[in-house]
Amino acid sequence: MRSISLIFKQFTKPVLLALCLAVLGFSAKAQGDPAKGEGLFKSNACSGCHALDKRMAGPALGPIMKEDTDDKWLTKWIQNNQALIAAKDPKALKIYNEFGQAGMPTFPGITDADAADIIAYVRDGYKKIEEEKAKTPVVAGAADKGPSDLVVYGLIGVIILAFIIILVLNRVIGTLENIVAKKGVVLEPELVEAEQVDRFAGLKKMAKNKKLVFFVLLCAVIGGSAWQWNILWNTDVHTGYQPVQPIKYSHELHAGIMKIECQYCHSGAFKSKNASIPSLNVCMNCHNAVKTESPEIQKIYAALGYDPETRSYDASKAHPIQWVRIHNLPDLAYFNHSQHTTVGGIKCQTCHGPIETMAEVKQYSPLTMKWCIQCHKRTEVNAKGSAYYDQVLAAHDEIKKGKKPTVAMMGGIECGKCHY
Repeated sequence: MRSISLIFKQFTKPVLLALCLAVLGFSAKAQGDPAKGEGLFKSNACSGCHALDKRMAGPALGPIMKEDTDDKWLTKWIQNNQALIAAKDPKALKIYNEFGQAGMPTFPGITDADAADIIAYVRDGYKKIEEEKAKTPVVAGAADKGPSDLVVYGLIGVIILAFIIILVLNRVIGTLENIVAKKGVVLEPELVEAEQVDRFAGLKKMAKNKKLVFFVLLCAVIGGSAWQWNILWNTDVHTGYQPVQPIKYSHELHAGIMKIECQYCHSGAFKSKNASIPSLNVCMNCHNAVKTESPEIQKIYAALGYDPETRSYDASKAHPIQWVRIHNLPDLAYFNHSQHTTVGGIKCQTCHGPIETMAEVKQYSPLTMKWCIQCHKRTEVNAKGSAYYDQVLAAHDEIKKGKKPTVAMMGGIECGKCHY
């Protein structure tokens, strides 16, 4: 018996130690704070590549952390995934190769406690998403069977009834006309007198007044001439033109609410003649991860031949977006965006109006020659810090010194001087 008790005592300490470690492990796992984890998840820009329930630039985190309960490995992956990849860790290599060997940034500043908070946030958030999906009933789409039989028969009945009423009324009218034709109708004297009154006597009297007729004709000629002049003057002026674009891009959201600078998309406005329409790769700088579920963003993916699931491009499916041009100048007019925005320091809103408030872009200004000339008359020239005006001043200094400036000094060899 004594030997059995000694053996029991020898095994008691290791078993108790293992139980304590297990309890500490479970408690450490339960100590993660989802609220703090959410803040860390957003502040470290994890949402730019990861979502809880869907694949983005990186894998969906919810299913991974739900199935993988090895929090130590997850912590190492969050802190320094490159070290695990370099160590040929099977899990790390599988994720690394699955996503085209796109390395995730390392986060040495995240402590073990921070990693536990992030893991707790992902698990708690994914659990809530699953619960919401379970609560939401799956409603099958109602099949479009067309109008019911009752509605069809009702319409046919109304048509037949209306046809019968029309026939009856025609018979009644015909009967009354026959009675009047055979017997005649005697009108009362008051009605006969009222019928004989000339209703246009006043107009006939006014028509005999030559001065009044001349005045009316004069007003008609002046009004018609003014109307014709206004029509001719506004020919080919498209103020307020607002076509429907193939993608509903909102300047109010991007330039107004989100404060994105105009030159981020329209870089040509500050360095070339044309403002240029941004290519779709500019949109993809943000929308490869932002609002990927939007139908409008899906149009961009379709135009690029881009698959958001595999994050790959298929050039055979790519096609250009057919944007509708809004601002259009005649071929005889030359306008240089960079000369106005960079040299003249004119804001985009001067010509395009409050573009940052437009959900759909429209032509704000008439863009006529008169409108441009009026702007040139009232706009003061700011020559400080302008390379163009520095050339002009340098040419004047050469003239004062008795030298002859060349055309090149006045910008004569710039591409835009000859090439429109």
